[in-house]
Amino acid sequence: MSALESVAWPPDPIRTERLVLREAEAGDRAAFIELFASADVHAYLGGPRPRDELERAVPEVPGRRPGVFVAVLDGAMVGTVSLDRRDAERPGHIRPEGGEAELGYMFLPGVWGCGYAGEACGAALGWFDGAFPGEPVVLCTQTANVRSMRLAVRLGFVEVERFEEFGAEQWFGVRSPLTGAGS
Repeated sequence: MSALESVAWPPDPIRTERLVLREAEAGDRAAFIELFASADVHAYLGGPRPRDELERAVPEVPGRRPGVFVAVLDGAMVGTVSLDRRDAERPGHIRPEGGEAELGYMFLPGVWGCGYAGEACGAALGWFDGAFPGEPVVLCTQTANVRSMRLAVRLGFVEVERFEEFGAEQWFGVRSPLTGAGS
């Protein structure tokens, strides 16, 4: 299994029909703070963080690390897509040693329902398939987050198991690059 840090980062910006996926920049800081402070965004992610705390804690260029894409619409950041290694200590794995690539995403509520998350996640998964041929990707979301589960299925994820974590039932799925091209 390859480390995400082993690929050249950042890749060239990825252009989709409506979005650009790129590395974070200093101008994205306010949108990052909005994402982390939003009660809607964090309804299934442990709740929002206080804005004043975020203003102090968020670095000048947040999210600048391998595997984190900023989704940009008409020049403004509207969300993030990340591919990280799943912590081996957490439940939900397809390999005994853990460390699978895990897809995550957050979008500002003002762009929900427009298909941007699917478009951005599909593009990030396409990049991952090229960088790590044949490696599966996992996704975990609360079963209460029905929209996220529907998106996972549209992206080609297949349910592997459900378990309790963070006080809620979790849906855990896997996407094989051979069976789940995504949309």
